[in-house]
Amino acid sequence: MTDAMLVLNAGSSSLKYAVFEQSKEMRPLLRGSISSLDNKPLMTVYEGDRKRAVDIDLGKSSIDIKQAVVNAVADLANRDILHKVTGVGHRIVHGGQEFKGPVVLDEPTMKQVRALVPMAPMHQPRNIAIIEAIQASLPTAKQFGCFDTAFHQSRPRLAKLYGLPRELINSGMIAYGFHGISYSYIASCLKAKFGPEAGGRVIVAHLGSGASLCAMVNGASVATTMGFSPLDGLVMSTRCGSIDPGAVLHLLQHRGMDVERVAHLLQSESGLLGVSGISGDMQALVASDQPSAKEAVDLFVYRVTQQIGSLAASMSGLDMLVFCGGIGEHSSLIREKIGEGARWLGVEIDSERNSRGNETISTFGSKVTVLAMHTDEERAIAKELGVAFLWR
Repeated sequence: MTDAMLVLNAGSSSLKYAVFEQSKEMRPLLRGSISSLDNKPLMTVYEGDRKRAVDIDLGKSSIDIKQAVVNAVADLANRDILHKVTGVGHRIVHGGQEFKGPVVLDEPTMKQVRALVPMAPMHQPRNIAIIEAIQASLPTAKQFGCFDTAFHQSRPRLAKLYGLPRELINSGMIAYGFHGISYSYIASCLKAKFGPEAGGRVIVAHLGSGASLCAMVNGASVATTMGFSPLDGLVMSTRCGSIDPGAVLHLLQHRGMDVERVAHLLQSESGLLGVSGISGDMQALVASDQPSAKEAVDLFVYRVTQQIGSLAASMSGLDMLVFCGGIGEHSSLIREKIGEGARWLGVEIDSERNSRGNETISTFGSKVTVLAMHTDEERAIAKELGVAFLWR
């Protein structure tokens, strides 16, 4: 019997999971997701890598993240896969300055992970809840953690600093960056495709309900749009993105809002949803004929192209632009609009390649190579853990 690795990846209202053979090929045995945890959750299971198997109505109006783990584990048991699982890998949003790579989640490490909850209060507790649920369901399995912040540790110090008093900087008030597991996967794909230089000076646009950009040189992060928290940077589905700190102070001091109200506003009521007043879903906004929907889409594109310029400046140029994430991979219209905004950098997108969904979507004469790629955080976690712990 070949041992297997279960990988768990929580979103704001979803849980993705995958099971891989513990081998250098990391062959996927099964993938699954439980979506809409807070509104009629639905389980979708795929056999192998991407083959659609079945949708399962869980028969509940809502479930929490721990119950989602219980449902996923029960389904693996029913499919006679659970007994193969000897290791469990977790995507953990915040690793602070302490964690620069994957770790075994023993009690001293978990104490450090829990100490980082104030740095990511919307995400870290969910990650911890999943780890605890697995400990209860699979007490003999060894648990490992990979951190979304770790990939960005390679950035120069100046890219991490805010203009704050030094004692605050030294206590951890710096820019961390996120989506690092996704960026790590794309970097590994680029190295496999283009060699050690990984495409040279590259901007990767991870565009989904959460969205950010990362500038890479030879596959290493040198700058990114998210900072101290995943709220920073681009306008996202329901998150505000970069905003004047004075605006936040104004809400607290002059609009009668307390900290909890402001936090909810910036995290869950802003972004595409807030600007459009219709939806935070890009597909719905693109299909809408409402002027506010068009404005929200235009704002998203404007912020992305603005930040592409900033990140290109940090690398003194641009050789490659890569789109990934739900929007980046699937929306040819948004890719086209962003390409137009970045045309001054030498970006030229071939409309036919783009509409067909080719991996390379730039014209033959484009000075910047443009790709649309599938990112795979679950496989990235499995591979990182294999390199760090299984194949040594």
